[in-house]
Amino acid sequence: MKPLLVTSGEPAGIGVDLCIQLAHLDLNLPFVVMADPTLLLQRAHKLGLELDIHYYQPENAYPTLSKGQLAVWPIALRDKVVTGQLNPNNSEYVLEMLETATYACLDGLAAGMVTAPVQKSVINDAGFTFSGHTEFLQGLCKVPNVVMMLACPDLRVALATTHLPLRAVAEQITPELLTEVIDILHRDLQQKFALPAPRILVTGLNPHAGENGYLGREEIDIINPTLSQLRAKGIDVSEALPADTLFTADNLAHCDAVLAMYHDQGLPVLKAKGFGEAVNITLGLPIIRTSVDHGTALALAGTGQAKVGSLLAALQMAATMAYGTS
Repeated sequence: MKPLLVTSGEPAGIGVDLCIQLAHLDLNLPFVVMADPTLLLQRAHKLGLELDIHYYQPENAYPTLSKGQLAVWPIALRDKVVTGQLNPNNSEYVLEMLETATYACLDGLAAGMVTAPVQKSVINDAGFTFSGHTEFLQGLCKVPNVVMMLACPDLRVALATTHLPLRAVAEQITPELLTEVIDILHRDLQQKFALPAPRILVTGLNPHAGENGYLGREEIDIINPTLSQLRAKGIDVSEALPADTLFTADNLAHCDAVLAMYHDQGLPVLKAKGFGEAVNITLGLPIIRTSVDHGTALALAGTGQAKVGSLLAALQMAATMAYGTS
């Protein structure tokens, strides 16, 4: 099996700590961490953990490793790292990890990629235009549309819109956008999650799904007509449902994914249900990409307090998608 690539993220944050923790788990999965080896060894020393690095070359077979050993694809830092302190000079290092992992997946050298958190602000401070992993990988893979979906045990939530001010959401909800998003969601649930006939529940945009037009007409004029057309194409998708009652146990027992209209409509429910075990998945890419559900947590870096649960879940999800097992 080709290995999964784990990018270690912001070098001053907890991504480095979490990658080192992975080496001390009893995992039967081929994965390679992309990082500066010196950084890994320095952080392991700070954490009081043993670490034996095995340099990985994609043309060679994946090595047999024991606990405390880590396969590493070396990427060179651009500047020194002070744990917990951002340094814009290392932004190029972060982007090189992402580019190298993406192209390795596109070239068939890896089965998929798992990303530890990055700090968007410091990358932009360094002069790079960077709105997030999702958009960056979309550009590298040259695909017109992608969909953000988060998953935890028993719940998957995809988003029609992602990082927008709330006042801008309504104008983005168009028949074209909804059709593109649901087509991608339906296809990837089939192809990457082995669900032959996925059932998708859709939230309305407005309270009470518009209350028959009294609280907004987007459901009547845009959302429901689009959903009706998608059902005519054979996609098992609901009509627009009130978000405040959609996420009940009875409803979720009969669906494979929920499509929320905006970020803070669906993700608070998912994170309340599974924070620390949730996985961010980018749908619509020609490669497998999963990530954690948290940020860089600079204050926790090097303290030993960072929890590996979400990165482990992201690695296991990528393995399920790539190999059919975790």
